Amino acid sequence: MPRRRRPPPLLLLLLLGLAAFAVARVASHQESGEWRCESDSAEIRLQAEFRPGVVAVDGRPGDWDAVDGSEFALLPALDPDADKEFNGGKMTVKALHDGKDVFFLLQVDGDYVYSPGNSNKCPSVALMFQIGESATYHDMGGCKEGKDTCTSKTCKGHEVDMMHFSIGNAIPGRLYGGNPIDNAEGNGGDRFGHLVDLYAWTPHCRYLDGTGPSGNDSSAQNNWRGAWWHSSLSLQSGFVQEDSPYGSDGGKGTYYFEFSRPLRTMDCLQQDVQFTIGESSKVSAAFWYPVDGTPWHGSGHFTINCDWVSLDITSAGSLLTKSTSTSSWDVASMFSLLFSVIALCLSIFAIYRLSRPRSFQFSPVEVSME
Repeated sequence: MPRRRRPPPLLLLLLLGLAAFAVARVASHQESGEWRCESDSAEIRLQAEFRPGVVAVDGRPGDWDAVDGSEFALLPALDPDADKEFNGGKMTVKALHDGKDVFFLLQVDGDYVYSPGNSNKCPSVALMFQIGESATYHDMGGCKEGKDTCTSKTCKGHEVDMMHFSIGNAIPGRLYGGNPIDNAEGNGGDRFGHLVDLYAWTPHCRYLDGTGPSGNDSSAQNNWRGAWWHSSLSLQSGFVQEDSPYGSDGGKGTYYFEFSRPLRTMDCLQQDVQFTIGESSKVSAAFWYPVDGTPWHGSGHFTINCDWVSLDITSAGSLLTKSTSTSSWDVASMFSLLFSVIALCLSIFAIYRLSRPRSFQFSPVEVSME
């Protein structure tokens, strides 16, 4: 019997790698058991106050120092178990608006890692917003249709809006997102830094704005702008592509991701969330990280909560009312204190006058007798 020839070791490894890749693709976004979420989401709120002219989108966090944020533990999106929390650090989310644009800052403690051109070996972040009234946080909109049957009609009401930033090709401190080339083609892509504008009904029905199962529409745009930074980076004059990877692996510090987008967009396809001043929206934030150097995969991300978080877009009037109320209280307190001091001084003076011994000067009376 002739001996069967064994494949070369290199070929065997390649076949195993392809098999593993295929399994990973099939297993993407597949949960291991029944979904459970124990969240106090009703008590969790983000507030975007009206603060015009405060921040510039450059990835640097200094102009956000006076803005309050909310801190979240990062838990696996498909298995939000506290025992599996991201061990690098928590995520702080800050937001504000200037009446025209809304701004976000996401900051996460984590060692510096950067692999040029390989997004899956670099940190990555995303924001997701509810558009349709029936859109759930879980299952990215929650439409029950499959990949071959999901359309804007069959999944109507389950739309979610997303922004995803993978930094493998993005220079720290530089601006990415919507650009004239991709916007001219009518889609939410970003060929330069992969800060893309997407929408979805489920994890398997996720598309760039302007694209979809029913064909493409040339009216879409990428409305997002964003930049990133890490606190271990020391160059202040600005990096260029030749400086990549920009820092030393393992450097301790914090990642910063800064974004902006118009409150209202020209979207007519139900692919962008529309923010209204004085009202609330639903939001979530996600974070991917190559833990122990292992490249991340699509569903292997951490999120700030296992349900939507409320985002309040406050009006200038509410801030003015708060300021006026505080100022009125301060003025009233000042006058009250002043009157108290005056009354105390008058009381002391009166007591002093009453307790002072009286002395009478004797004036002799001269009587003349004639």
